[in-house]
Amino acid sequence: MIASRSLPPPFVPRPYLRQGHVMTVFAWARPRAFPELPARDARLVRVSDDTQVLAHCYWQSSRAGRPTLLALHGLEGSSDAHYMRGLADKAWHRGWNAVLLNQRNCGGTEGLTPGLYHSALTHDPRMVMRALTRDDGVGPFGVVGYSLGGNLALRVAAEVADESDLRLAGVVAVSPTIELETCVRAIERPSNFPFQWNFVRNIKARMRRKAALWPGRFDLAPLARIRTIRAFDDRYTAPLNGFGDATNYYQQASARRIVERIRIPALVLGAADDPFVPPSQLQDEALLAHPHLRMRVEPHGGHCGFVGRPSRDDGYWAETSAVDFLASVMPS
Repeated sequence: MIASRSLPPPFVPRPYLRQGHVMTVFAWARPRAFPELPARDARLVRVSDDTQVLAHCYWQSSRAGRPTLLALHGLEGSSDAHYMRGLADKAWHRGWNAVLLNQRNCGGTEGLTPGLYHSALTHDPRMVMRALTRDDGVGPFGVVGYSLGGNLALRVAAEVADESDLRLAGVVAVSPTIELETCVRAIERPSNFPFQWNFVRNIKARMRRKAALWPGRFDLAPLARIRTIRAFDDRYTAPLNGFGDATNYYQQASARRIVERIRIPALVLGAADDPFVPPSQLQDEALLAHPHLRMRVEPHGGHCGFVGRPSRDDGYWAETSAVDFLASVMPS
């Protein structure tokens, strides 16, 4: 059971950011700097015979035994995403290590794997936690995921119920896509056309880079006709990862299918004005009654935004709330 003291205060947005699309774009486009973060350590972790993933790590001077934050980015993100670095900054100032994982093909890693990332690929973050525990002696871990990474974080929390060797204290999911079909339908709304166009443009460019690095492995002929995330998933993500088609992929990969298995503290942060993640998916009675899960749907926040007025921090409420929550559930 999660103690109420571990839950964040209400989110108060900046006055000019009380609209979901505006908040989303502002948070995405606004430059951020973190001058006090140390130089990052680029760590390659082999997760299978043919695949490595790249993690950018911010270590304390004595990293062994330290709490360690593992951050998971969203669709077409990377370790350079502003919220990934924001989480690292807050964790590092608390005295923790911070590990920012680039999912397969992201952050310039197309050449490290013949495969593609997807919304249920929890194997990689679990292998990274194991490798860092073995090689660096770090831990326990707290996992924070944004958007698609939030879906992954909740799936990790559910799956470690059967894996006692992973020292995972808790997870936080920000704007998580826990019902993928619902979220894809949301991004297909006409009002979200610019967002979908940008996602698809980036996905197609990445696929072309991927094909150039792995000659003969991918058929690019259908790529020119793809205009939506659903079409890309139907042609590439789903069949190349064994899901068949997009409909089956969205059903099987959604964290909502397995969240009942979560046995560690978990916090979900969402916004009623999120353009891509309808709040209805976060207001399921079964989720609200879950003894290890807390759902917070704020009136404002947009998608992965939650930019408020600076106070004791820089105003990025979800980042501060995530690190505070994990601190409250870390073993003493």
